[in-house]
Amino acid sequence: MRIVRVYSGRDGESHFEEWTHEQFTKIVSRIGKGEITTNKRSSPSFSDYHTAPRRQYVINMSGVAEFETADGTVQRLYPGDVLVAEDVTGHGHIARNIGNEVRVSLAVPLAD
Repeated sequence: MRIVRVYSGRDGESHFEEWTHEQFTKIVSRIGKGEITTNKRSSPSFSDYHTAPRRQYVINMSGVAEFETADGTVQRLYPGDVLVAEDVTGHGHIARNIGNEVRVSLAVPLAD
């Protein structure tokens, strides 16, 4: 299981960092306002640069997701991996579903 955080840097761009299970444990129960949602999207798909709609963590349940920042860094997430999405301002990131399997994810809002 990988945990990857995407966040907005002072340069206005999104950046990635790997998180440990211990780092994730500190935020996992800090649920914010809004619904916990499940999303189902066919593959392949492409979503051009966008920011996260809210601070949230997204658990990839099936399918393969790929995220890219403006500097060309790509993170590929498989079932069981988590994206901590905190790039709510700035340029944002690209999201892709790759392969042929439908991607299902669970998104949990984070408290500020």
